[in-house]
Amino acid sequence: MNTTDAKRVLETALICSQQPLPLRELRVLFNDELGADTIKALLADLQNEWTQRGVELVHVASGWRFQSRPQMREYLDRLHPEKPPKYTRAVLETLAIIAYRQPCTRGDMEDIRGVTINALIIKQLEDRGWVEVIGHRETVGRPALFATTRQFLDDLGLDSLDQLPVLDSPAQQAHVFDSLGTSADQPDLAIETRTELGGEDPAAPASLASQQPAHEGAADDAAQAVET
Repeated sequence: MNTTDAKRVLETALICSQQPLPLRELRVLFNDELGADTIKALLADLQNEWTQRGVELVHVASGWRFQSRPQMREYLDRLHPEKPPKYTRAVLETLAIIAYRQPCTRGDMEDIRGVTINALIIKQLEDRGWVEVIGHRETVGRPALFATTRQFLDDLGLDSLDQLPVLDSPAQQAHVFDSLGTSADQPDLAIETRTELGGEDPAAPASLASQQPAHEGAADDAAQAVET
């Protein structure tokens, strides 16, 4: 298979997938006849070829995906003008604590916030797919240890936790996601929106294609939050 055909196969698979595709799955497309380095080079070529288009090829925690560019959000929102659901300050502060202090227990979170954390807040984050229990602390009661998930990184458009905004002081941690919110829709094809956790921002990437929900939604304007 020549380079042109191989890129066409990759492009088609990525556009039609509802989820990011890791390198190991992309190799399956070619019966492992193409090595990881070769596929990475082809993906880099595809990124360059889509530079001037309304969508971009990016690498997130779960793999590779196509998503709309931030400047397209204004236009694509006209297809689905519903406002995204909002999260309370308590939910976003708890999410920030877990993201920056993980793994941590509910008691750790309460010590940092200075208030009791309602179990429904943790459940909301778990149901959203942003946090999960990864173990238990070996102490009295063996409290659950919480950490963020790959879905959390994917929804923020990040490859790893290292790409979270660097904070100048611990006090900023509780406010890092203040301006974030969630998007209600995802595209049916795998050109996914990266949206922020707490409000709509015209700089956030928007979905492309049919606009049918592929899953619950992704973080709204996370790209802007990461850059600031």
